[in-house]
This record gives sequence, C-alpha cells and structure tokens, in this order.
Amino acid sequence: MTTRIEPLTAEDARKMAGEAGLTPEVADLNIFRTLLRRPDIARGLGDMLFTLLGGHGLDHRRRELVIMRVGWSTGSDYEWTQHWRIAREWFGLTDAELVALRSWKAADVFDELDRAVLTATDETLSAGRISSATWELCRRHLDVDACLELVVVIGMWRTISEITRSIEIPLETGIDSWPPDGTAPAAARESHTP
Repeated sequence: MTTRIEPLTAEDARKMAGEAGLTPEVADLNIFRTLLRRPDIARGLGDMLFTLLGGHGLDHRRRELVIMRVGWSTGSDYEWTQHWRIAREWFGLTDAELVALRSWKAADVFDELDRAVLTATDETLSAGRISSATWELCRRHLDVDACLELVVVIGMWRTISEITRSIEIPLETGIDSWPPDGTAPAAARESHTP
C-alpha cells in the first residue's frame, strides 16, 4: 500500500519526537512518523493516547477489546494489526478472544462486562452514541469514571482509525496484515473500491 503522506525518516522522526516532548520510541511507528510532520498534532494525539493506554478507569483487557473491535468494524488494518500484538503480549488476550471480536455476539468467550463494552462500542460506531440500556448495563459493572474513559477510548480509536485509513498509513516493515490469518473485514475491502 502506498501512503498519501510520506512519513518522516526514522532519524527525522526521532528528532521531531524529542522536540514535541514525546519519547523517541514513537518514531518506530509509521503513524507517528507521519503525524510528526506536525509535532503539535503528534503531541496532542500522543498525550491523549498514552493517557488512555495508562488505564486508570477501564481495565487494560476491556480497553483492548474496544480498540480491536473499532479496528475491525471500521476496517483499520493498522489499528487491528498494531493492537493484535499489544492485546496478546501485554494484556494476555488469547487468539480465540481476538478472532471472536469479528462476530462477538455469537461468541461464547466474553463475559457480561465484555459484552456491555462491546455493545457500547458498536452502538457508538453505528449511531454515534451509547443507548440508555447499554449505559445502564455498563454502569452495573463500571464506575462513572470508567464509563467516561470507555466513551473517550471508543472516540479516540475511531479517530485513529479514520486517520490511518484516510492517510493510508502503511504497516511497519515485516508485520503481516490482519492477524492471525490475513482475513480482512468488509469495511476494509470497501474502503479500497473506487
């Protein structure tokens, strides 16, 4: 895939990351190598992403379920592929759980809270908001701060999906598309039709 905006070289991205107050490791990611063309944007998004990845309300596992569901539902290969590794290696999600996100309603690997946050994710993606019934279900399991974080996580990673898809940010070298089996959702196939 070609990108619509050429990322900075790794060297230039590291320099710009330092100037933007971001860690040099972000220069290893094509999304930041692209965003660092505008250090102010990279810093703003980076600050929000790293705050949310810290997980102060919504636990890491459920945050990754949300991110992966957003990636699948919106057809963001970059988001799905990056978080496949993160979800498995850092937060212990299994391949079976992650694959089940493709059609999670039919899966038997998710508990009531998993299903509540996934319903909230799907409702937000399709209707732009969480229904009252789903909000109440989330509130049975999560405090108000975790629910606030859930809403922001859904919105933030939807934004990341839109950025990666619109700019056509490529995967990093050597990373296989749509793990574990290369199967892409209809949303990804539709986004590449003229």
